Amino acid sequence: MALCRIKNPEQLKKQPPGELGKLLGLDRVPEVGHFRKKLKQVLVQERTDELHSKLFRSWLGEKPDMFFYIDGHVRIYHGHTANLSKKYVSRQRLCLSGTTEFWVNDGKGMPLMVITSELNEKLKEAIELAIEDIKTEMPLPLDQNTPRFTMVFDRESYEPKWFKKLWEDHRVAVLTYRKNVKDKWEEGLFKETDTQLLNSNVTMLLCEMGTLLSDVWFREVRKLSDSGHQTAILTTHPRLPMPQIAERMFSRWTQENYFKYMMANFDFDKMIEYGSVQIDPHRTLPNPKYKQLTEKLKRVRAKKLRLEAKVYSKTDYKDGRPMEEQLTKNMKDTVEWIEQIDDLEQKISELIENRSREPSRITVAEMDDEKRYNKLKEEGKKYKNAICMLVYRAETALFNTISEYFKGAQNNGRMLIKEIFSSDADMIPDHQNNTLTIVLHSMSTPRANKAVDKLCRYLNETETIYPYTNMKMVFKSIAV
Repeated sequence: MALCRIKNPEQLKKQPPGELGKLLGLDRVPEVGHFRKKLKQVLVQERTDELHSKLFRSWLGEKPDMFFYIDGHVRIYHGHTANLSKKYVSRQRLCLSGTTEFWVNDGKGMPLMVITSELNEKLKEAIELAIEDIKTEMPLPLDQNTPRFTMVFDRESYEPKWFKKLWEDHRVAVLTYRKNVKDKWEEGLFKETDTQLLNSNVTMLLCEMGTLLSDVWFREVRKLSDSGHQTAILTTHPRLPMPQIAERMFSRWTQENYFKYMMANFDFDKMIEYGSVQIDPHRTLPNPKYKQLTEKLKRVRAKKLRLEAKVYSKTDYKDGRPMEEQLTKNMKDTVEWIEQIDDLEQKISELIENRSREPSRITVAEMDDEKRYNKLKEEGKKYKNAICMLVYRAETALFNTISEYFKGAQNNGRMLIKEIFSSDADMIPDHQNNTLTIVLHSMSTPRANKAVDKLCRYLNETETIYPYTNMKMVFKSIAV
C-alpha cells in the first residue's frame, strides 16, 4: 500500500481488488473491515519494539556511518479522545496538542530508529536513550581520541557541560550549532575551503578556533556568509577535519527533507489505530497551574517595565532642573501611568503569593481528572513507522540504481520511481520454467522508458526469487 501511495485503509475501496491482490499472491486484496481485523491481530501481539530493534541492528550492521542525526517531529493530534500535552510545531509556528517522535537518521538521511515521547520529553532525553541503544552495537575504539560515534542535532539540546559528560561517560562526540554568539571574528581569518554538501561541490569561507564555554574547551568552526553573518558550529570531536565539520552539520537538512517527503508521500502522521491509554500515574511533569502563573507573571512584569519606560522618557535633564520639578511639569501625562504601575505591582505580589502555594512539579495522578494527560495507542504508529522506514529505504535503493541511467535523476528520479509503482504491469507465471515475468507498461516519456528498460536489465541480473516460491522474477519493459 505504501509503495503504491495508498495512504490509509479506506483508500483500498478505490483500488481494483483483483489486480492489487495479485501483488500479494491472492485472488483479491482484503476489504477494509477484514484488513483492520488482520491489522489488529498483528498489533495485539505488542512486538513492534522487537521489530524495530531487529531492523535497527540489521541496518547498523551494514558498514555503519559514525554520524547519527537526531531531531524531533511533532505528530499533531486533532481528536478529542486523548488529552495530550501541547507541543510547539515549528512548521505551523503554533503550540498544538500532539506527540513528539524523535527520529534517528544516518549521515545519508536513511532512517534508523524512532523514539516516541509520552509527555513532554526533551531532545536531550531522547539523545541519551538513543546513545544507550546505539553504543551496544558500536565497539569502543582503542584510540582514546577516537569517538565511538558522533551525534548531530540542533540548538534545542545546547548544554556545554552535558556535551563534556557525553564524552567522558560514553566517548560520544557531539556536533551542533552554538547559541548566543555575540562576538564576531575578523573576516580576514576566513579562508575559502572546498567541501562536498549533498553530493555537490561547495566552496565555503571557514575558520576554526578553540573556545571556552562553561569551563569546557571546544572546537569552534564558523562559516562566513555573503551578508557577513557568521554561523558558529561546536564539536567535541578531536580529529574531524574542519571541512567535514561544516559538511556534516549543514547536511542535517537531509533529515528535514526526509520528514517533508514522508508527510507528502506516505502520510506517516496518519493514525491507523484509534484509542488512548493511561500514562504511569507516578510520572512527574511540570505543574500546568504553576506554569500558567509563571507565564502570567512574565506578562505583567513586561507590561510594568513598558509603563516605567514611558514615565522615565518624560524626564529630561537637558535644562538642569531637579527631577521633582520635571515630573511635576509632566504630571498630566504620567499620573495615569504611575497609577497603573502601582496596580501592576500589587498584581505581581498576588501572583507570586499564589504561585508559592503551587508545587513546580506534580505527578500525573495529581492532575485534575478532566485535564489529566494520557497518550494515544502506540503499537499501530510504531508498526506504520517500521513499514515507512522499509519502504523509504527500498525506494532509495532503486533511486540510487536508476540515477546511473536517468538524466536529471537528482530532481526527478523519485518521481519516476513513484510512476513505476503506480503504473500498470502484467504478471505472467511460467510454472514449467519456474519464472514470473513482470512486464511494465509505458511510462510518461521516452527517456523514462529507456531508464526503466536499463533498470529491468539490472534487476534481472540479481536473479531474485519471488517470496515463498521457486519462481525467478524476470522484468521487461513493453515500451522498448
